[in-house]
Amino acid sequence: MAVSEPSVCLVQRVDYADPVQAQALVDLLDGYARDPAGGGEPLAAHVRAELVPRLQALPQAFSVMAWHGPVAPGNAVGLVNCLEGFSTFAARPLVNVHDVVVQPAWRGRGVARAMLRTVEAIARERGACKLTLEVLSGNHPAMRLYRDIGFEGYALDPAMGAAVFLQKKLP
Repeated sequence: MAVSEPSVCLVQRVDYADPVQAQALVDLLDGYARDPAGGGEPLAAHVRAELVPRLQALPQAFSVMAWHGPVAPGNAVGLVNCLEGFSTFAARPLVNVHDVVVQPAWRGRGVARAMLRTVEAIARERGACKLTLEVLSGNHPAMRLYRDIGFEGYALDPAMGAAVFLQKKLP
């Protein structure tokens, strides 16, 4: 599925087997990892080498990429990585938007919005009941975009409070 946008020539699902798309995915994610919003550190060499083959092996994973011009080296400007999960309360799949990456020169030009529309269309094709994502509270431009396109805080009962994202790293 492809979506045309004025500032982006093409938004499409990533073909992990295509070496140009695979390299663009790794490069965009590495750029995001180096950004303060992504932790400020480059991807480790083993992650750069293993990421695409491991995503390709996961039937619940998919990615979309935005291209300025044809699918060619140097033309990728945005990336969204997604992982399908399952909602036990709805007995249906859900799609977690795991990474949203837009090259700095392309931010504010509708790239993330276009990619997330494509993600939503793929999630609907998969029968997903919802999209989920995590965002740093200080990433105000991302928070504005997500709220503008319909994301909201998660609470089952407001008296119990909003959900909080936690992690426990494993060695």
